[in-house]
Amino acid sequence: MSRTTVPTQEAGGAPRSLEPARSAVDARRSRRLGGLVLLTSLLAVALAASVLVGARTLDPVTVWQALTTGAGPEADTIVNEIRLPRTVLGLLAGISLGLGGALMQGHTRNPLGDPSILGVTFGAALAVVAGIHFFGVTALHTQAWFAFAGAGAAVVVVYAVASVPGRGPTPVTLALAGTAISWMAYSIASGLVLLDQSTMENFRFWRVGSLSGRDPSIIPQMVPVVLVGAVLALVNARALNALALGEDTARALGFRIGRARLVGLAAITLLTGITVAACGPIAFVGLIVPHLARGIVGADYRWLIPYSALMGAVLLLAADILGRFLAPPGELQVGVVLALVGAPFFIHVVRRRRLFAL
Repeated sequence: MSRTTVPTQEAGGAPRSLEPARSAVDARRSRRLGGLVLLTSLLAVALAASVLVGARTLDPVTVWQALTTGAGPEADTIVNEIRLPRTVLGLLAGISLGLGGALMQGHTRNPLGDPSILGVTFGAALAVVAGIHFFGVTALHTQAWFAFAGAGAAVVVVYAVASVPGRGPTPVTLALAGTAISWMAYSIASGLVLLDQSTMENFRFWRVGSLSGRDPSIIPQMVPVVLVGAVLALVNARALNALALGEDTARALGFRIGRARLVGLAAITLLTGITVAACGPIAFVGLIVPHLARGIVGADYRWLIPYSALMGAVLLLAADILGRFLAPPGELQVGVVLALVGAPFFIHVVRRRRLFAL
């Protein structure tokens, strides 16, 4: 007669057979929390280095005095009017692009997902070109809102085109519609630029993804948009976990797919739209960061989203700092540096398809 093994329970404790499972859960949670602490520390180092490093050498004491009591007109100008706004802009842009990439890959279930897949980048570019060409808009903060409106309009058009009657958009239709709208917007923008030399000159400055030379007045406009987008991304985390199991399973679990996608698209529009508007089209952050975060925390978006935010900020600031050393006495723009890093990573992801599990 076979014997049935019954989990034994120690006095005041849990069944012995459950202890290994609990230990594994506790170990995973500790590793994830430890990773957040490490990323926060790396971000603090990146922020400090971004303020300290530049074409003009300033020692840490002088930088601290400039930030607090004052260290003289030259040092105060360099630190408070050039490096500090640039650092804050990099922080906000990195958080936005990291979150936008994680949401993009989650909603499209596309491991190569990038903000351009929904037409955000070229929609913003088209709006900027139209603002310059038809209305003579040259102020950066005004161009930013044109770009933001263009990004939002592009996402709305893509969502409408990709919607399947009775079901709404699917990952495949979103990707196809986004690609089509992106290239259409790019073609129109290119035509307007070629027709007007002054438009080309103004657009050329915006088109290169950069943190330098930007009007600091854009930062107060970015902060509330990034905060709202981040909150929407966190709210969207549970729905993304369900969608990863399939739409039918998500519906069976009680999630409203249409509403979840609208929340996700709203967050993507806010985060990537305002960042592209402020800094120009910075590529590869939204592609690289979610893969790195997923390698540490897995596919749980409750952890993946905050990890992507921190990693995005660290990556963007590190690339910007690196660009200050690569082309002395000048510097390489952060968009160029990220392209140099991101292109090999893109090839690596394509070649190792086993990384594609979302």
